[in-house]
Amino acid sequence: MSNYDPNNPQEQGGMPPPPPPAYGNQGAYPQGQAPVPPAYGGMNAMPGSGYTPPAPMARPSAMDTAVKLMQAGGVLSILSLLATFLMMDTLRDEVTKQMKENDAGVSQSTIDAAVNVGLGVGILFGLLGAGLWFWMASANGKGKSWARIVATVFFVISLLSFLFSFSQTQPLISRVLSVLSILIGAAAMAMMWKKESSAYYNSMSAPKY
Repeated sequence: MSNYDPNNPQEQGGMPPPPPPAYGNQGAYPQGQAPVPPAYGGMNAMPGSGYTPPAPMARPSAMDTAVKLMQAGGVLSILSLLATFLMMDTLRDEVTKQMKENDAGVSQSTIDAAVNVGLGVGILFGLLGAGLWFWMASANGKGKSWARIVATVFFVISLLSFLFSFSQTQPLISRVLSVLSILIGAAAMAMMWKKESSAYYNSMSAPKY
């Protein structure tokens, strides 16, 4: 009787038994490649699905007019400075008259100092006024809501100052330039507060996501 055992590796020439077969019907993956799980819900990502913000509103013609008017106001302020230098003699005579009415013995040096101070103040306010005009033109042209409020406040202050100036004596050219400045400001206000202008301010001030 033979003692041969087929399960004994030594009886099979020293060869180990073959590995067990793979479970299921999965095929072998290439070397170095892992299986990729399917997308959740079976849906693939759609390219270009991000949110696109709406295009900014075009600036209406009323706002274009308002910007041009404010720029014209800045130019007018610069012209007022030039007029101040051209009226130096008139300004000196007016200051001398007012000071002598208050004090008949006022010295010429005191009068000259008052004229120089008045000239310096006039130049300072002229440059400041021109800068404010151009600043407001730029900010309002970009649809900044705060700029419309600031421009309105400046106009009200200018209007009150203009009305107060009628109680004082001024050269004719200064009066004319002041009237033109108020008219330009009033026209710019009318353009900025129109319905289409308000829609433009709201569009430009809306949050961008």
